[in-house]
Amino acid sequence: MYAMSENSEEFYSRSTVKADRETRAAFASGDVHSVIVDGLRFCYERQGRGRPLVLVHGLLGYSFSWRRVMPLFAPTWDVFAPDLPGAGYSDCHARLECRLSSAATRLLGFLDALGIGYCDLVGSSYGGATVMMMAARETSRVHRLVLVSPVNPWSRYGQGKLFLLRNAFVASLFPPLARSIRALDRHFLGQLYGEPGRVTAEALTGYQGPLRRHGIFEHAVKIVKTWNSDIVELKSVLPQLSHVPTLLVWGSRDRAVDPASAAPLARSLGNAELAVIEGAGHLPYEENPDAFSRIVREFLLRSG
Repeated sequence: MYAMSENSEEFYSRSTVKADRETRAAFASGDVHSVIVDGLRFCYERQGRGRPLVLVHGLLGYSFSWRRVMPLFAPTWDVFAPDLPGAGYSDCHARLECRLSSAATRLLGFLDALGIGYCDLVGSSYGGATVMMMAARETSRVHRLVLVSPVNPWSRYGQGKLFLLRNAFVASLFPPLARSIRALDRHFLGQLYGEPGRVTAEALTGYQGPLRRHGIFEHAVKIVKTWNSDIVELKSVLPQLSHVPTLLVWGSRDRAVDPASAAPLARSLGNAELAVIEGAGHLPYEENPDAFSRIVREFLLRSG
């Protein structure tokens, strides 16, 4: 059962907690659970049985992102989809460390807390960078790695937005404006699709829920502040993944992370292959879940 942390710095009235629980349950594709890791409550979904498969969402996403593919993986894998702290309905407070290495540490703690010792890992966008950082520390725990348009050192998309958000004045204005101007949500979500018209009311409502929580946008802004140094650190650990079989998945119309960055990333990883889903954007598992799940299943089930 989903539960909010009673020790969070954020104040929630009983009615707000009840509304969060009801919203979370309404948009879950699997069973919703929570676990405490180093004092932080992780909310996560779980579905299926078999070898563990862990799905890690991107920046400002949460386990909802995987709703269309979790049921497709569940017949073969025991699928876990966490809301990383600072996102979704997991704990988020002002003291939460924003470095990429800290996100990797928290993800590793989540696996430890649930007794997941050896697994397949799928990470999307910033979640892909988090997964790479974590896997570089514990390569023996990773069977295969799937990176969906992961944040990486060779993509220059979005540098202007990152520059703006590093300005203290802009950074202070962004969270309250982003929470209040809901009309912009469809536009920004549409930019992550190859075809913006494919954004459904269900997708929009599902993503909007946790973004109304105080602390979510604030944490994202903090992540931007350490972005450049985090990317430098990420690049330095990539050679440690050279023995991990890795699949890179990109949508051909990705406007968030440059598809051209896949080639240098694959060379740096050393044991990676690339699959491109034509017409899809940054979230191919949402736009074309059948093609995405087929490509990933074939890779994860391959022998050797």
